[in-house]
Amino acid sequence: MALKWKIKRFEALSVNEMYSILKLRSEVFVVEQNCVYQDLDGKDSKALHLFGDLNGEIVAYCRLFDAGDYFENASIGRVVVAENCRNKNYGHELMKEAISEILNHFQKKNITISAQLYLKKFYEQHGFIQTSETYLEDDIPHIEMKKND
Repeated sequence: MALKWKIKRFEALSVNEMYSILKLRSEVFVVEQNCVYQDLDGKDSKALHLFGDLNGEIVAYCRLFDAGDYFENASIGRVVVAENCRNKNYGHELMKEAISEILNHFQKKNITISAQLYLKKFYEQHGFIQTSETYLEDDIPHIEMKKND
């Protein structure tokens, strides 16, 4: 089943959309990954919020930043797909949409991400290359990756 993609600035999100986004992020990044960390980092208000809606439920999400708002380059963060939807290629759809929206909204082609190490091959499929050694972020191994076109 196809996702309906939406992109909104923070102030345009409805209360229900913001609640669903935070719920999804918490379910995956806090509960599933058993990681206590401060998800509400004060950066949501700077981001564009891209999400995939499936029958009224947000099942795929990420936030997009212009160059200088998070990294020197434009960036994609909080990439998440609901656990029960991971076998449907929604993660790949999400990344394609995210890359396209960064070009569309920010006119940027160079993108930097802080990727969980175990997802390296996933991001490589979207043109990202590892640009740092492994480091711990919230006790989870991460690497910096860049896409330069």
